[in-house]
Amino acid sequence: MNTDFIEALNEIEREKGISKDILIDAIEAALISSYKRNFNTAQNVRVDINRHTGLIKVYARKTVVDEVLDPRMEISLYAAREINGNYQLNDIVEIEVTPRDFGRIAAQTAKQVVTQRIREAERGLIYNAYVDKEQDIVNGIVQRQDQRNLYVDLGKIEAVLPLTELMPTDKFVHGDRVKAYITKVENTTKGPQIILSRTHPGLLKRLFELEVPEIYEGVVEIRSVAREAGFRSKIAVYSRNPEVDPVGSCVGPKGMRVQTIVSELKGEKIDIVRWVESVEEYVANALSPSKVVEVIVFEEEKMARVIVPDYQLSLAIGIKGQNARLAAKLTGWKIDIKSESQAEQEYGRPKSEGEEMHQDSVSID
Repeated sequence: MNTDFIEALNEIEREKGISKDILIDAIEAALISSYKRNFNTAQNVRVDINRHTGLIKVYARKTVVDEVLDPRMEISLYAAREINGNYQLNDIVEIEVTPRDFGRIAAQTAKQVVTQRIREAERGLIYNAYVDKEQDIVNGIVQRQDQRNLYVDLGKIEAVLPLTELMPTDKFVHGDRVKAYITKVENTTKGPQIILSRTHPGLLKRLFELEVPEIYEGVVEIRSVAREAGFRSKIAVYSRNPEVDPVGSCVGPKGMRVQTIVSELKGEKIDIVRWVESVEEYVANALSPSKVVEVIVFEEEKMARVIVPDYQLSLAIGIKGQNARLAAKLTGWKIDIKSESQAEQEYGRPKSEGEEMHQDSVSID
């Protein structure tokens, strides 16, 4: 190795941000192993690379002793003082043992070490770039698929989208663009691994943040999300500004904002409801699009009994209980839905004459 090699390390330091001294230290450590392996020796050695010229020297390190038992590791006091009269017992003597053809071995080793360190540095940069994007949305291009995963090109790295994290309505082929949510970023021995999802509730939340300026600016806040990916979702929103309608902001002019999200989610139905402190009103809103007559709250059980008009019972429960299930997830309350007729029979509650609770919500198909 020579000054060209040192200049190459300087260039790597400038371009890749990897310290030249760190690279040289790593090369020196690797050369010790190479020397012992190629020259079949167990002696203690030190490799020194001149930081300016690139000149490499190998030194055998021996301990000064009275009686030499292992000449590979020890040197007598007499022999040591022939080298330098100042040596004492237990001092370390360094004797140059650089082989004639060590330059070729050194060049190969240095190339391997530098390549490995550059790869590690690039992996580190990619990991640092994406670890901050965990729980965020990314765009990529589908590259390939196996029995368990889709592999998505994000530019500098290929992310993994498990088939179990696809919506039932998702159909992707090679070359398709895909928008997904980063659930996990791991730094593995093979480099950074990014796991994506299309079913995570966080995807819906981030899509609204992208499409609704009031959410991005912090005026409107998403308080809760419940989702059965590909079928139906519910999102509860709250406005910090009384003059801003949170539901209307999310729907957008002529429904354009929410329709953009529905399109991205392949037709997934979305109910947008207003979050309020009143549990009764919040639960009623969450059961959108069903109308609600009354909500009775049982604080200790964290359960709400909801009474709906007879003709609204099936709508309130939803297909296979979906509407009620999502409302319970959204509010965090157990919900027991009864029709007015059932309530009258079971609890002796008289049927209403058409009154219904005020609800603030909208359902988008």
